[in-house]
Amino acid sequence: MSPKQKPQVVIIVDDRSLAATLTEQLANASFSPQVFHKGATALKFIEENHTHLVLLDPSLADIDGLYLLDKIRRIGFAPAVIFLSSQSNPTHIAQVLEAGADDYILKPHAVEELVARMKAVLRRSETAGDIRLTSNADLSTTTFSFNGAEVHPERLELVFAPGRRCKLGRKELGILYHLHANPGVIISRHSLIHAVWGVHADVRSRSLDQYIAKIREAFGRFGRSLDCFRTIHGIGYWYEPAPQAGEGGSSKKRHA
Repeated sequence: MSPKQKPQVVIIVDDRSLAATLTEQLANASFSPQVFHKGATALKFIEENHTHLVLLDPSLADIDGLYLLDKIRRIGFAPAVIFLSSQSNPTHIAQVLEAGADDYILKPHAVEELVARMKAVLRRSETAGDIRLTSNADLSTTTFSFNGAEVHPERLELVFAPGRRCKLGRKELGILYHLHANPGVIISRHSLIHAVWGVHADVRSRSLDQYIAKIREAFGRFGRSLDCFRTIHGIGYWYEPAPQAGEGGSSKKRHA
């Protein structure tokens, strides 16, 4: 994270009044808050966007707090998580911390203590300085070309031409970068998952298919075919960029 970049904090609370208060408090403390009232919606955002810290009130209508914590922990390069709860039972607090929460703050909270603890958690986890987006790409990854489009990791953006651009999710970026780095290589589904999510990530092939579909849809919206990016049924994928002017022939396929 650059010195000027504010830590991205996802606030997950049911109480809309509390959400508004937290948003104002954290914005004044130089955080960049993003509010969600449902755990499922928040989880999808965290999976697709670089998040430094999650502030979680476990009293959600749709998902149990400990279940949501477990799901967040399974994300590659998961953010830090702080519980904000009115439950003061020591046994419950111990259970939450043992489940992987980075801290536990009782409601009602004092803003000075909340901000101080958030900064301490970010320092301990080194998340404040973490520029990694996926297992294989981070915010310092150089802009690269994929099928005629410019991929800008630092902006999570695809640029097809001036004024023709679209946002790019973290996992889509990681997939494109791995393919770009391995032209002419048949890449197995498992090796692609491990490259992007990490070797210990609990990711199913169906999830990978959904991200691949998002990539194809993004290029399709701008009239770009992805004939250079093929599915090798039963094995994985293969990317062979079109040769640049002055280059002859194409490289032979080889296995990763």
